[in-house]
Amino acid sequence: MMDADGTTADRTTQGRGTDTPHMRTTEPEASSTDGTIDGTAEGTTDGRTDDGTEGTDGTIDLRHHGDREVGPGLVDLAVNVRGSAPPAWLAARLADSLTRLAAYPDAADARAAVAARHRRPVGEVLLTAGAAEAFVLLARTLKPRHAVVVHPQFTEPEAALRAAGHTVHRVLLAEREGFGLDPARIPEEADLVVIGNPTNPTSVLHRAGTLAALARPGRVLVVDEAFADTVPGEPESLAERRDVEGLVVVRSLTKTWALAGLRIGYLLAPSDLVRRCAEAQPLWSVSTPALVAAEACSGPDAVAHAEASAVTLATDRAYLVERLRAIPGVRLPVEPRSSFVLAHVENGLAVRELLRAQGFAVRRADTFPGLGPDWLRIAVRDRATTEAFAAALEGVLTS
Repeated sequence: MMDADGTTADRTTQGRGTDTPHMRTTEPEASSTDGTIDGTAEGTTDGRTDDGTEGTDGTIDLRHHGDREVGPGLVDLAVNVRGSAPPAWLAARLADSLTRLAAYPDAADARAAVAARHRRPVGEVLLTAGAAEAFVLLARTLKPRHAVVVHPQFTEPEAALRAAGHTVHRVLLAEREGFGLDPARIPEEADLVVIGNPTNPTSVLHRAGTLAALARPGRVLVVDEAFADTVPGEPESLAERRDVEGLVVVRSLTKTWALAGLRIGYLLAPSDLVRRCAEAQPLWSVSTPALVAAEACSGPDAVAHAEASAVTLATDRAYLVERLRAIPGVRLPVEPRSSFVLAHVENGLAVRELLRAQGFAVRRADTFPGLGPDWLRIAVRDRATTEAFAAALEGVLTS
């Protein structure tokens, strides 16, 4: 079994990778009867494969993200970034950081701020170029024998694991169960488990106790909390939990602070695993402006700002849900808890194209394992945008 210990040189600064993991190929295995998948996904009927390549109908692409959906003249309901720019106070801090670009980045202050934000020692924080880099570093560092990714969820963790040569086993959560997780679904032999909370794209918020129950001796449990601060009070976050064995929490500043282009995130983990991930990280991979953002967004005033934004988001989401539920032919499988809503419509891919013709971009969801072409992910926006979108969607579905 794998664990997060291992032997490594002591490294407390963000570091340089020296080795490239050996790439290996594996033959898909048959699916089991408990929803743990190695080849053909249980409940998936569109011919998609489990290896990150296209299936027989060419629909799977683990690297497809919402930014591919947007385009000139389209109202963006595909990308889950709140706002079109950072708030003015943050933009000013970023602008000021440009005067320091001649010096190499120094992560010390930003690491300390993030550590204080989550009540953890500095040695348990690693700043990364977005959450995506955190998943790559974990994939390069860990050597799982039985890696499990719980789907539907953000596909970059699986893509990173496969790119590092690891075989990935999928556990697919079902609509009939509200896309909720029963810990018994996770195989006992799993030594790496990855799950999102809140989960993208289902907008399900799992209970913290349910996720903590996945911990086992010798198992690394990775919880993607990129959207945690979209939930008022972050009631189910594990970011401050140091008592859960093998826990890794990955966070992002992209969504709430409109910083997708800056690339800043971080992972919280036992210090020995942080050191190992730092060894795999290119030197100075996080820029000075990104470090300034991490420090600025971790302070008490910024946390209060994020909380207020989450409260506003909840109101905007409630209106979107109300409007969607009033449209014949739209089904919402769960009560959404984050900055996006998963919706089922017949002929979803065609509906998506018709919406584009009406000026709206939404996220196709058939590139998330476990979902098919009749699912769409819709980002929460302000009331006026929601009203215009709902009218367009109703027109498409009733025409």
